[in-house]
Amino acid sequence: MTRTTVNRVLIGAVGLVLLATGLLVLAGGLDLYGRLGADPPSGWPLTAPDQPVVGEGSRTRWAEQSWWSPPAVIAVLAVVVAGAAGWLFAQLRRSGPATVAVPTPGASRLRLRLRSRALEHALETGTAALPEVERAGVRLIRGPRHPRLRATVRLTPGGDPAALVEHFETGPRTDARTSLGLAELPADVRIRVVPAKPAAAVRRRGGRRRHPRVR
Repeated sequence: MTRTTVNRVLIGAVGLVLLATGLLVLAGGLDLYGRLGADPPSGWPLTAPDQPVVGEGSRTRWAEQSWWSPPAVIAVLAVVVAGAAGWLFAQLRRSGPATVAVPTPGASRLRLRLRSRALEHALETGTAALPEVERAGVRLIRGPRHPRLRATVRLTPGGDPAALVEHFETGPRTDARTSLGLAELPADVRIRVVPAKPAAAVRRRGGRRRHPRVR
């Protein structure tokens, strides 16, 4: 599971929890339980508009602690909300430019820009077509001065990483650099070679072979 997938799962889980909590608070604030004759969730404190979110017992228990004070609680909650909002913004923000400029020789007044995702898709397709490549993912990220490529390539069992680097250099990376009119286009390539499965394991997984019946 990639880091992007984990981030999306966490965002979805947090969103569902917040949505459910907000709906329960809204139901209690609008007195929907009494109007619809529904039973509130067990242990949920807010079941009517005149009830506080934090019960009296909880407020009394925490008030006896020496560190408890309304300013401290508000400050902690503000830090938590700000941290959650910053984390969410960082997940939604792209790490690379949304578009890239494409040179147009012979047309000085024409400015052409290409969506980064379209360029990434073309690079992924070109990388996946290289020999011994099983799967490929390419991202265009911001560099100190120029954009950079970040590629993750999965090779078939017995694949040659050195040959892949050479093919990627002379193929997709050179094509992208030429198309964008850049003097250099740095690239970070992460290669994973799938280990070959032992023949004995393959035979065990295949099970017994059935001989054809002759009638």
